[in-house]
Amino acid sequence: MDKEKNKKIFYFKERSFKTIALISTFASIIAVAIICIFIFSNGLPAIKKIGISEFLLGTKWSPTSSPAKFGILPMIISSFYVTLGAIIIGVPTGIFTAVFMAKYCPKKVYSFLSSGISLMAGIPSIIYGFFGLIVVVPIIGGIIGRSGLTMISAIIILGIMILPTIISLSEAAIRAVPRTYYEGAVALGATKERAIFTVVLPAAKSGIISAIILGIGRAIGETMAVILVAGGQPRLPRGLFRGVRTMTMNIVLEMGYAADLHREALIATGAVLFIFILLINLLFVISKRRNKNEN
Repeated sequence: MDKEKNKKIFYFKERSFKTIALISTFASIIAVAIICIFIFSNGLPAIKKIGISEFLLGTKWSPTSSPAKFGILPMIISSFYVTLGAIIIGVPTGIFTAVFMAKYCPKKVYSFLSSGISLMAGIPSIIYGFFGLIVVVPIIGGIIGRSGLTMISAIIILGIMILPTIISLSEAAIRAVPRTYYEGAVALGATKERAIFTVVLPAAKSGIISAIILGIGRAIGETMAVILVAGGQPRLPRGLFRGVRTMTMNIVLEMGYAADLHREALIATGAVLFIFILLINLLFVISKRRNKNEN
């Protein structure tokens, strides 16, 4: 009797777990679907009213002028430049750090470094922004002799912010390479450095590329830290030492008081950003599948 009762309890728990997991899965999918519907149902009509070429290729953003101008090309280019700069700073630094942690780091130091990188990943972006505003901006301002709220300040902060993502994923990819690859290269006469950079890293390239793609996603979607250090001027970028406004900044800075077409244009800016993020995620999925096929 007890055995039959325990069996029923076991199956009840199993069915309950499956039901909870299924509800959680559908809740996640429904949440993403609702966000997509909201963004595109509000954004696409605005793009139609403004004109797709005027909206995407227009160089003036002046919603309070008469007639109002809603060109987001300066924000698109600024987002691209800032993200590219962050990748130029963050990728080499992150990959070399990952190589050090995977192949050179003493065990006593490793736990300290690993904890530090995990801590970096958990720091709120606003704290990075405060650091940039208090430390980086004054240094840049002192060098150029005017306000340090510039594109280079945003690049430096974002370059630091993407480090945890690139380091942790690249290190995992390097450690996943069979040790026989390294030992075989050394047995054939290669130095340790040559074995790492000509055998191990190429074998881990799919995982490293995935890390870089996720880093790009983090950089292009970042808002709060960039607001504090980038200046916020809605104009075409004029150099590293001038202020810029990214797409995320444009939305956050003006959404509080926007109304009517202005508000819809900001949501449309979010739709454009959303498409960029989807493309980056698509690249990540393709990279992961290629990695799986290679393995």
